[in-house]
Parts: sequence; C-alpha cells; structure tokens
Amino acid sequence: MERLAIIQIPVQKLGNDVLFFVRELGRIALFFAKGTLHIFSYPFQFRKLLEQIYFIGMKSVVVVALTGAFTGMVLGFQGYYTLVKFGSEGLLGTLVSLTLIRELGPVLTAIMVTGRAGSAMAAELGIMRISEQIDALETMDINSIRFLYSPRLAAALFSFPLLTALFDTVGIIGGYLTGCVLLGINSGLYFYRTEFSVHMTDINGGFIKALVFGAVVVTICCFQGYYTHTRKEGFGAKGVGSATTSAVVISCVLILATDYVLTSFLM
Repeated sequence: MERLAIIQIPVQKLGNDVLFFVRELGRIALFFAKGTLHIFSYPFQFRKLLEQIYFIGMKSVVVVALTGAFTGMVLGFQGYYTLVKFGSEGLLGTLVSLTLIRELGPVLTAIMVTGRAGSAMAAELGIMRISEQIDALETMDINSIRFLYSPRLAAALFSFPLLTALFDTVGIIGGYLTGCVLLGINSGLYFYRTEFSVHMTDINGGFIKALVFGAVVVTICCFQGYYTHTRKEGFGAKGVGSATTSAVVISCVLILATDYVLTSFLM
C-alpha cells in the first residue's frame, strides 16, 4: 500500500497539471474568440483603437528602430567575417536582408513590444482587477472583454506588421553602414543583392508572423492581467507582479515556439 501511494502521488500531480494546462488553453481560446468577435461589434471603438495604436505602435517606434539598427550592424559584422572566408562577401546584402525579413525582424520586434507594451497591459488590467474596476464595468452592463481587450487586439494586429517593416528597413540600413561604410563592400552590390534576393513570399511570410505574434502577445498579456484574481500567489500587488512576469515570459516563449511552427509551414 505504501509503495502504491508513493507511485500514485506523482501520477496524480502530473494528471492535475495536465488538466490545469488544458483548462488554461481552453480559457485562452475562449478569451481570444470573444475578443475577436467584439472587434466587429457595433458601436465601433475608434477612439480606444487609436489610443492603443499610439500606445502599442507609436511609443514602440524608438526601441524597435534602435534594436533593428544594432541587429543589422551586428549581422553586417558577423556576416562579413563569415563570408570573407569563402570569398563571398558580396552576398552580405542577401544574408542581412533575408535573415531580418524572414526571422529576426518579426521575432525581435514582438519580443521588444512584449517587454515595453505587453508588460504594461498585463499590469494595467491586473490593477483594474484587484481594484474592482472590471467588476464595476460588469455591474454597469459593459462587456469588459470588449472594452479592455478587443481594442488592444485590433491595435496589435495593425501595429505589429508596421513595426516589423520598420525593424527590417532600419536593420538593412544598419548592415549597409557596417558592411559598406566601415568594411568597404561596394554599396551598389550590397543593395543589388538585397533587391535580387528578397521576394514577396519572404516579405509576406514576415508579415504573417508579425500578425500571429501580435495576437499571441496581446492575448497572453491581457489574459494574465484580466484573470489576476485567480492566481495562486494571492490577490493584490503580489498577484499583479506575478501576472506581469508570467505574461512576459509566456509571451516570449510562445513567440519562439510559434516562430518555429510558422517557419515549418512557410518554408
């Protein structure tokens, strides 16, 4: 009996963890479905949509541009010293542009926006939950998911592809500064290789990733903040802090996991 109990306890814990994971996936899916439907419900929330586009998009321009510039410059250095070993330094434009457009642009943009805007959304909704502002909305017969989540989701779907395009453009310029201005590669060859190598399928694939990442980041961050009161850590400031941390960590992990899945289908 004792041996049976020793075996039964970890198996039971594993089963509880699996059931909890499945329940959370279901709650997130329902949360996303409700928020998506409410984007198109009347009356449209144009004012809140513009506010969230400004918050998620415009306020992230500087950090995305800086990240893109230094990423492109590093790729220029690393790519040059790798290609020069094979006498192929003329392909630097191809290396920098395709690496940014296909992979690093969407991924790093999503991660940077998660750290800047996603954490703020999780904390804001968490504070609204513990201060009973969300309960007040429901008391006034205002759909809280429609009011709090749907504008953020729509704004992210609008902003993430544009921020990704900015990241890619600045990154390619950063690669030019490193490869052509500092290391002496012919600038005409650099941009010719960039133009020759990049096709619309590459650009479309990057934008598809940006859209998916935008939905993932906003859904996870808003979900964590919205359901702060259900966390094991407790109700209050500790719960908000834990929800914010979980939102950023889970979003970053899902960005990388989703990137792998999308790359498998888009290649």
